[in-house]
Amino acid sequence: MSYEKLNSISYIHPLLIVISGPSGVGKDATIARIKESGSSFHYAVTATTRHKRSGERDKVDYHFLSEEEFQQKVKAQHFLEWAKVYGNYYGVPKEGIKKALEQGQDVIIKVDIQGAATIKHILPDAVFIFLMPPSTQELANRLKQRQGQPSDEVDLRLNKAQEEIESLHLFDYVVVNHKDKLDITVSEVNAIVTAEKCRAEPRLVSL
Repeated sequence: MSYEKLNSISYIHPLLIVISGPSGVGKDATIARIKESGSSFHYAVTATTRHKRSGERDKVDYHFLSEEEFQQKVKAQHFLEWAKVYGNYYGVPKEGIKKALEQGQDVIIKVDIQGAATIKHILPDAVFIFLMPPSTQELANRLKQRQGQPSDEVDLRLNKAQEEIESLHLFDYVVVNHKDKLDITVSEVNAIVTAEKCRAEPRLVSL
């Protein structure tokens, strides 16, 4: 293989990076910090029917849709994957992802465990990263700090998290997201991306 060909592999074969983990583990915060670092990823913005939380922005944090709007997009096959989670619909629009990959840009998708499993079936050569809480107690504390999280819903999500950890076999990497150590989490995600860029046999992902 020539030097020129080696040098162009990262452009010809961009990565599709799927970041997942239990509710409350810090997926949004991790991706927000990656954005702040100036990394040149394309970030897939998830569509959802849930209500906006304080500080969230439409079309930036999520595409906030009514249930009717969401179902119309489902019928139009707008989503790479979609599901109903904790009473709300979530879906990953595929058109922006497709365009970014065709342009040679690495893509980050944030989904729940169910969504990651669906994408694994559709695009097995994506890079799957599981964000792990340092402990169940720490995850419980994070969920309790969220606005509008009653104790019964916290218990539901903690029980679900225990089930989701059993899905680790679907993932390529595990990153423990410690409280107040978000920069370490981001550096580990970046290290995974660097390692993947150095593969002799690159992952081939296309939509």
